[in-house]
Amino acid sequence: MSALALTLALLLDALLGEPRRAHPLVAFGGWARAIEARLHRDKRGSGVLAWCVAVLPWVVATWAIARVLPAWGDLLFGAAMLYLAVGLRSLGEHALPVADALERGDLAAARTAVGRMVSRDTALLDERQVAAAATESVLENGSDAVFGALFWFLLLGAPGAVLYRLANTLDAMWGYRNVRYERYGWAAARIDDVLNFVPARLTALSYALLGDFLRAWHGWRRQAPAWDSPNAGPVMAAGAGALGVRLGGAAPYAGVWEQRPVLGEGAAPDAAAIRRALRLVRRSVLLWLAAIWCLVPILGDHHA
Repeated sequence: MSALALTLALLLDALLGEPRRAHPLVAFGGWARAIEARLHRDKRGSGVLAWCVAVLPWVVATWAIARVLPAWGDLLFGAAMLYLAVGLRSLGEHALPVADALERGDLAAARTAVGRMVSRDTALLDERQVAAAATESVLENGSDAVFGALFWFLLLGAPGAVLYRLANTLDAMWGYRNVRYERYGWAAARIDDVLNFVPARLTALSYALLGDFLRAWHGWRRQAPAWDSPNAGPVMAAGAGALGVRLGGAAPYAGVWEQRPVLGEGAAPDAAAIRRALRLVRRSVLLWLAAIWCLVPILGDHHA
């Protein structure tokens, strides 16, 4: 029933978007902060323990609930858990205001809107750099906020979706290379890398198949290895190539301009590139849905 539950989850996301109040991830963030307050030490072992305490009880609880439900209950429960783990509609709700503001010529509003998507110093960005930041975020979060959750749901059901989303959230909270998290956050960062390894490459392949394949493949093979993230590199390089735009390059973080590798080739991104990136993610979701349903007659709906 995975294919049907996945389809229902995506429909719920399209109709409702993320919960406006009492999102479970907000509560999980509080849980993680309480654990950090008690267990934080400048040691990798402390980070491993904290990760296990933060994530595993919820994964086990999800597995236990799914195990005792009847078939229809398991279907609805799985769809609900995946709906809470997927952020496809939210991706558009964050990116489109950036494109709209750029098209109006309102750079200040565009900077404010893109500041909700990225961690760089958006007040220092010009129009091209704002468009690049939003396009990069759409492409990368297509993997992190959509395809990663879909992949682990298909593999492990509702517990897989919960495992992936909570691990991804902890990476966003603890996975920094700074004095506080260099050792403590090591486990959160590495586990997220492992969980995203296959989904990121399937995402990159989807982008390539639905865009300029040769440019996407070239970027993936030649440019992605230079990127500091082993998973964001292939996704963003393939996406930039598929769209025929040039991403990467210098970006300001904490007041310092960092030189990043160039990804893709072609024109500098603009508001239209942001919209095309969103369409690429959405078309890739449809590609995954079509592939999954085509596998149902072969594997059966329970496994597809």
